[in-house]
Amino acid sequence: MGNASVAVVATPNVPLRDRFAYVQITFFALLHAATILAIWYTNWAAVGVAVLLHALTGGLGICVGFHRLLTHRSFKCPRVLEYTLATLGALAMEGPITEWVAHHRQHHQYSDEPGDPHSARQGFWWSHVGWMFWIPRDEALQELKRRYVPDLLRLPFYGFLDRMYVWLSLLLGLVLYLLGGWPFVVWGMFVRIVVTYHHTWLVNSASHAFGYKNFDIGDLSTNCWWVALCSYGEGWHNNHHAFPTSARHGLRSWEIDPSFGFIRLLEAVGLAWDVRTPPPEKLKFEKSEAAPSLS
Repeated sequence: MGNASVAVVATPNVPLRDRFAYVQITFFALLHAATILAIWYTNWAAVGVAVLLHALTGGLGICVGFHRLLTHRSFKCPRVLEYTLATLGALAMEGPITEWVAHHRQHHQYSDEPGDPHSARQGFWWSHVGWMFWIPRDEALQELKRRYVPDLLRLPFYGFLDRMYVWLSLLLGLVLYLLGGWPFVVWGMFVRIVVTYHHTWLVNSASHAFGYKNFDIGDLSTNCWWVALCSYGEGWHNNHHAFPTSARHGLRSWEIDPSFGFIRLLEAVGLAWDVRTPPPEKLKFEKSEAAPSLS
């Protein structure tokens, strides 16, 4: 963290992260500490609830909703389904949706260069979590959102989610307590949220450090099989950076992509359309189709 204050170099219209995020850091620390309660509050039903909610909030909510739908608009769907996926993503407690999408669009514009909020060139831990220990000034944050997410700012629902996502998670925690007591809360909230955090963060860190590249695109993004395994296909990150608006991230036969599988299922039943994928002529890999060394 010694170089945190210079992690983002000033560029035109790109806000500096110049305030230490005391509240956010305290929340992260307490939430991680709360997972220790799993030693005393564990049963198989609670573990099952955590796995289910991880798939719903992290898989459908973050990977499909926040990322492939709202950030990159890689497919279209009915507004009610869009809002449902966004709400599931909000329950992952990864911050206001407009900030999440704005930071990710900014990341793609300046990938691993000055202006990238979590550039991997600043080190593994900075890209994993350290970048969130510093936040922009309020006026800079508003400028960030006006620049990168005008489409979301036009829809009142996303302003509602920005204001209410914490309360929605508290409501979910209350429902879990009523259904299964403290084991459901510990696993369905504390453990599930922390695991989802790190699975999301690994895309920013490990998938810019370990693995292989299908495309030479000038940044550090890689395809990392074990990140893809725990993040519903998001770990095929070099593919994603090569084709950011593609709903499909796994492009080779062994690159399994559950998130794209879900989008294809939506398409099959008429709930998704205009699903974007890379043009076939762009998928001429220089390497053989044999699986590479997946480090």
